[in-house]
Amino acid sequence: MYKFEMARALRTLWQSVATPVITTSLYFVVFGAAIGSRMNEVDGVPYGAFIVPGLIMLSLFTQSIFNASFGIYFPKFTGTIYELLSAPVSYLEIVIAYVGAAATKSIVLGLIILGTAAIFTPIRIVHPIWMIAFLVLTATTFSLFGFIIGLWAKGFEQLQFIPMLIVTPLTFLGGAFYSIDMLPPAWRTVSLFNPVVYLISGFRWSFYESSDVSVGISLAMTLGFFVICLALVGWIFKTGYRLKS
Repeated sequence: MYKFEMARALRTLWQSVATPVITTSLYFVVFGAAIGSRMNEVDGVPYGAFIVPGLIMLSLFTQSIFNASFGIYFPKFTGTIYELLSAPVSYLEIVIAYVGAAATKSIVLGLIILGTAAIFTPIRIVHPIWMIAFLVLTATTFSLFGFIIGLWAKGFEQLQFIPMLIVTPLTFLGGAFYSIDMLPPAWRTVSLFNPVVYLISGFRWSFYESSDVSVGISLAMTLGFFVICLALVGWIFKTGYRLKS
């Protein structure tokens, strides 16, 4: 199952690679050149370099959800989910295969974006081990979240509903392209209720040791989200919720 999902991605390798490279380049043109010319540094970091962790997280969130949700929804749509459920594999193996494949593709995409960003601006990674840890944990967590969406969705419209109307706006409002310390006190307080703030802040800390909240809190929030998603997946398989619908 894992090999099948990875092979499906390799068949569209050019599209999978070209799209993030072009998108990242456009973000640097718009944000790095237009806004960066008026905002030299944020927390002592050049603005072009400051937005790199946010760009990676933005793509990581959306791609992890899309890859995992489409991967498990497609067998439901074609009816091959019955073959999957009757195969001599455990539910744990199913989750590992689909979530693992989605997380792998998202991590590779994140590294491609990181390499593309390095062309436009000098990047330093102060804590590379923590950077990889946050990258892998976030990709796995949102792949689990996408897996849940794929089991829940009854149509292709529902597959796009949560990523487009909830996750993407929360990412833009979560400090992907700015520090929440730049906001008025009232809006900064509101931003702290956005869980994406903690994910982006912890990831940015691994690059520049600059964060909006404590890295310990960021790690705890990321782990908490992972545990919640894992528990929901376990409940779905235990109850059979929408597995065959």
